[in-house]
Amino acid sequence: MKRILSSLALVTITACASASAPPQQTTTPATTTAPPTTTTAPPPASTARNVLPDLPHWRVDYWFERFGQGDKKPEIDAAFARKPELEPMITEKLRRRGMPEDLIYLAMAESGLNPAAHSTAEAAGIWQLVPATARRYGLHVDDTVDERTDPEKSTDAALSYLSYLYNRFGSWYLAAAAYNTGENRVGRILTEANGSEHGTNEDYYKVWDQLPGETRDFVPATVALMRLGRDR
Repeated sequence: MKRILSSLALVTITACASASAPPQQTTTPATTTAPPTTTTAPPPASTARNVLPDLPHWRVDYWFERFGQGDKKPEIDAAFARKPELEPMITEKLRRRGMPEDLIYLAMAESGLNPAAHSTAEAAGIWQLVPATARRYGLHVDDTVDERTDPEKSTDAALSYLSYLYNRFGSWYLAAAAYNTGENRVGRILTEANGSEHGTNEDYYKVWDQLPGETRDFVPATVALMRLGRDR
């Protein structure tokens, strides 16, 4: 199916919310080599389950500028224009589960909050679930019905999957990375790096150079959208 333009076509991310979906070969639009570091220590990050931390990182700053004032601003403005219609439903479901309300920006990163969005990896809907993951969490997907395009049903499935990933990996950054590139890949990388697949948000940036290019930018882009959302 032809892919519908989503907000993170801007970072050439192929959404693949699946434990086993293979990553797509993409080109990250700018170098991921870090600029010179500063001596300022970052503030401690919250470890509360209902908080998506905003960890300082130069790549977050990069996407914040590009989304807010750069070439991707029109796509981001369109995504934020769709947000009011979906936000009450999504945030209420997140609140009931004790999950960060800011995870709405993960959906924005995946699809631009466009229920009709499709990807070349056969992902669909605002949460860009692939068929196998959608069925795993109770959605009906076949030639006649595709409940991934139902915002409420797909949100229930996506939040169940994200909750599982958080419990498995121990942080929302790692859960988001697993959501985007596949849980088994992230588990393998963490185990090789740390001796355990359970980690912290800070561990994401310790292993991010071992992740596919599109996933290295997925978490920073999500956090950048969260920052932009504070002023919208």
